[in-house]
Amino acid sequence: MENILLSLVPIFLLIMLGYVLKKLSFPSLEFWEYSDKFTYYILFPALFIFKLSTAKITNINGISFISALFCAIFLMSIILILFSKIFFSFEGKSFTSIYQGTIRFNSYVFLALSGTIFKDNGLVLAALLMTFVIPLINILCILIFYIYTANNKITLKSLFKLILKNPLIISCVIGGLLNFFDIRLSPPIEKTLQLLGGAALTLGLLSVGVGLHVKHIKQIKSQLFVALFFKLILFPIVMFFTAKFFALEYKTTAFLVLFAALPTASSSYVLARELGGDLKLMSAIISLQTIVCMFSISVLLLVLEL
Repeated sequence: MENILLSLVPIFLLIMLGYVLKKLSFPSLEFWEYSDKFTYYILFPALFIFKLSTAKITNINGISFISALFCAIFLMSIILILFSKIFFSFEGKSFTSIYQGTIRFNSYVFLALSGTIFKDNGLVLAALLMTFVIPLINILCILIFYIYTANNKITLKSLFKLILKNPLIISCVIGGLLNFFDIRLSPPIEKTLQLLGGAALTLGLLSVGVGLHVKHIKQIKSQLFVALFFKLILFPIVMFFTAKFFALEYKTTAFLVLFAALPTASSSYVLARELGGDLKLMSAIISLQTIVCMFSISVLLLVLEL
């Protein structure tokens, strides 16, 4: 229990500090907007290139790892669609927010937990996972918007542009290629990337706190708790049995289950705004999941005995 607290408490204290700084408007709301962009476009790519280019990945069946991940995401998509049609018949806009709230993940929290719990190997695994899962999740979420909101802003061209311009994917590919071809960066460049990457998790977690909107939680009813149940309870269970089906070793299974239990991404709100989703519901889902996961992930780590 002490190890779990040492792993989780600093992460969630940083998130709460970000929320407090936002309420105090310190240093300014504009600062946090630019800080988030700097973290997303500079710091995290530097972290990924450094970690992947210098990584030594062993004892991982990459095909089974990615297959289990994809199968669990597809299974959750089918369950969500059937559940909505049979039991709730959610309005299209609401369903897009519930879907995003279940399938997407907060990459800042993911990387912080991966590095803290699984050490350097966790960060490498996280980067590998994100290289494959970010394009898939973007495609699925945009397809759901297309089906449920009859949105005419979505084109195949814009979808591929969104994926190809993603700095996290680009940096993972660069780092992976450097590793695959055994190309070592010069020591000054490697050290620069290491220093930049070292700041990524701290600023990223502060940004998560800045993005919380607690007041919206009080304005939403059943849809919010459906998204909470599917994301923090059902998705980890589905991921666990999918990983077992693919015969992944225990640590890799635990890693995927942790991924499934993460709160949804703050960027879900941006996509909802651009493509006509339910903004209040999306904001409430992001905020409540981020708060509740402080406790749910603690319980999960106890169960997994990490």
